[in-house]
Amino acid sequence: MKKLSILFLALIIVAAATVSASAKCKYPGIEISEKQGVGHYLTDDNGMALYWFTKDSPGTSTCAGPCLEKWPAFYHEKFVKPKALSMEEFGTIMRADGKPQLTFRGYPLYLFAGDKAAGNTNGQGVNNVWFVVNPGNFPPK
Repeated sequence: MKKLSILFLALIIVAAATVSASAKCKYPGIEISEKQGVGHYLTDDNGMALYWFTKDSPGTSTCAGPCLEKWPAFYHEKFVKPKALSMEEFGTIMRADGKPQLTFRGYPLYLFAGDKAAGNTNGQGVNNVWFVVNPGNFPPK
């Protein structure tokens, strides 16, 4: 009987731990990656590079219509930031189309449709107006 009680108690503990673990929500993350020739840059938690558009200004996105097809606005309501950065460096704007977009130090963040796999930075330098976000040197002066 004592062995049965111990086994039952162990099952209850395992079940409670499983419920507790599944109840925790894992938010998407933003990370800092590094690549030769590019340096450090922000990525989403899938390793996809985050970009900024030099025609934007703090708090304002100018990429609309066909631009957004190639450069989708990046947004997550809740996310985990890199340890090296503070939450105050991130924000949210409402775009002219009424949709939210995440910002870094005021500038809207984008993905690039031409990046097909983690670690791709195919948008770097496109038309000399699209660049990865290097948190150590952003915004460039």
